[in-house]
Amino acid sequence: MIGFARTDTSLLGRWWWTVDRWTLAALIGLMGFGALLILAASPVAADRIGGLGSFQLAQRQMVYLTMGLAILIGVSLLDPLLLRRIAVAGLGLSLVMLILTLVVGAEIKGSTRWLHLGIISLQPSELAKPCFAVTAAWLLSAHPGDGSFPKHRPETWIATALWGALIAILLLQPDVGQAFLVSTIWGVQLFLAGLPLQWVAMLALAGGISLIGAYFALPHVTARIDGFLDPSGAGRYQVDRSIEAFMNGGVLGRGPGEGTVKALLPDSHSDFIFAVAGEELGLIVTLLIVGLFAFVVLRGFSRLLQEDSLFVLLACTGLLVQFGLQALINMASALNLMPTKGMTLPFISYGGSSLLAVAFGMGMVLALTRRRIGVR
Repeated sequence: MIGFARTDTSLLGRWWWTVDRWTLAALIGLMGFGALLILAASPVAADRIGGLGSFQLAQRQMVYLTMGLAILIGVSLLDPLLLRRIAVAGLGLSLVMLILTLVVGAEIKGSTRWLHLGIISLQPSELAKPCFAVTAAWLLSAHPGDGSFPKHRPETWIATALWGALIAILLLQPDVGQAFLVSTIWGVQLFLAGLPLQWVAMLALAGGISLIGAYFALPHVTARIDGFLDPSGAGRYQVDRSIEAFMNGGVLGRGPGEGTVKALLPDSHSDFIFAVAGEELGLIVTLLIVGLFAFVVLRGFSRLLQEDSLFVLLACTGLLVQFGLQALINMASALNLMPTKGMTLPFISYGGSSLLAVAFGMGMVLALTRRRIGVR
């Protein structure tokens, strides 16, 4: 244990005795699994990409993990007011970058989601998600104080406009998965802010209709859903190899680095890294990984049960929904429980933009759930 006395009034001393150390430990555990799995998956991924050393992807990911841990702890030291301001600035910056992706973004697999800035590439939508969750929570928490939903407040309409702008840009890329995730965050926050149930039902119906529309309007969405519904259809190569990996792994797995299916999975280091875990680490360890994700989400919600601040409640709920739902979508896709979606597994999949953005978001959760008195 870190040697901080309870009477230590330094910044780190106050942080250590007020932060949720169990959640922090679980997040560091997920980072540890991420480091192990990327070491296992990176050599074959580097060979497929070409022009890279066997462990160059792993070396990059170790740098990202180190930066992510620093961001996670650094952000958790901040106070709620500063977090609000950072989130607003981050959302404004990410919206500008998202617009730029439509103009000068690189097209990958039919979508323009990335900005190439010299030696680095950024996916602005990753930063937009946690920043939107906190910004929307700040605006929605401008409550009239009588328990009713603040529908006539200008802050509510500003939050709605920000959601609409973000969704419009994401659909233009197109990125239906991220649009769905942001809309789910927004819907949950509206519900907790007091939106009448009939409006919640109408929004859910509108979301269902939108997904049906995406199926008919976007060919890549059509292909993925058709591939999920028809086991003998095209476009199931990676899913079939993923299921094969889980079958090969059994209960105890083949051992780190001993898997063979990853050589046949184009996205074994990113979208399908959970399949690498299934083959090499086995059922017991993959259930442990699932348990860590569940623990972080449920632990966060349990701490919110004692929270008096509407802003903290809305912001942390949005961030936890993003974290948990993103993990669920990735793992369910790898297990063929839903149509595939190019969404990373938080702290485990390869990728700098995703890892650093998730670290930023969970750092805000740790900061907002620290034990304080009189925070609004």
